[in-house]
Amino acid sequence: QVQLVESGGGLVQAGGSLRLSCVVSGSFGSINVMGWYRQAPGNQRELVADITSGGMTNYADSVKGRFIISRDNAKNTVYLQMNSLSSEDTAVYYCNTAVRRGWRNYIYWGQGTQVTVSS
Repeated sequence: QVQLVESGGGLVQAGGSLRLSCVVSGSFGSINVMGWYRQAPGNQRELVADITSGGMTNYADSVKGRFIISRDNAKNTVYLQMNSLSSEDTAVYYCNTAVRRGWRNYIYWGQGTQVTVSS
């Protein structure tokens, strides 16, 4: 089994910053893509950013220039540095990862962490 544990969410004023962390643990061969998604009330879950094992990153247009995704492969951890936050960033943020076991990839999700930006 694989577990994803997120931390770092909370309440912040508009213009502020937060850093999310997600630690992946369990039984697997390797971790491929790691990413962050978010879901605001009444909206579908959307990709915020992801990063490959080689460090290639991909961002949603709405967060480009404000958010930075990074990972520490030795710690099986992915981070999301969120700067210049606005009320539109308020959502539950979910960590997502694809791990390899044997010849297959498996997708796992974290439990979500609430980010609330007050204006």
